Amino acid sequence: MTEAEQETVAKAAPDLAALEQEGEIAADYVEGLLDIADMDGDIDMDVEGDRAVVSVVDVKGGDLVGRNGEILEALQELTRLAVHRQTGERSRLMLDVGGFRERRRAELSKIGGEVADEVKRSGEPKPLQPMTPFERKIVHDAVAAAGLRSESEGEEPNRFVVVLPA
Repeated sequence: MTEAEQETVAKAAPDLAALEQEGEIAADYVEGLLDIADMDGDIDMDVEGDRAVVSVVDVKGGDLVGRNGEILEALQELTRLAVHRQTGERSRLMLDVGGFRERRRAELSKIGGEVADEVKRSGEPKPLQPMTPFERKIVHDAVAAAGLRSESEGEEPNRFVVVLPA
C-alpha cells in the first residue's frame, strides 16, 4: 500500500482513542452539570461509528430533554463546546438523556418510511415539519432505504425534509 493510500485509510477510519477521550471529557462535563443542578443520574459512554455517544440514564430530579428535545439540544451544544475547549477539535458528540434520541430515531424512521410509501402512491412531493439536523438525517436515511430521495429545504431553525417521488 502506498503512503497516500495509507493516509486515506487512516483518515477514513475513526480515531477510537480520540473518540473515547471526547466521551470522557463530555461525561465529566455532564457530571459537573448534574452536580450543579443537584440532579442524580448515571452516565454511559460509547462510540457509534465516527462519534462519541454519552447517555444520561436513570436521571432523577428534573427535565433535561425539554419540549421536543430543545433542552437536550442545548446541553449537547454546551457539551460539544466543552470538548472543543479541551481538545481544540470540533466534536460530533451525541448526547442522549433517558433514551430520548433512541425513541425519536425509531419514531422518525417509521415516519420516513410511511411518507415514502405515501409519495410512491401519490407521485407528489411531500414536505415534512421542521426538524433538527439529527432528525433530518434519520428521515433521509429512511427515505433512501425505501428507494426514494429527499432534500432538506429552508433555513435553520425551520429547515425541513421534502420527500420526492422516484
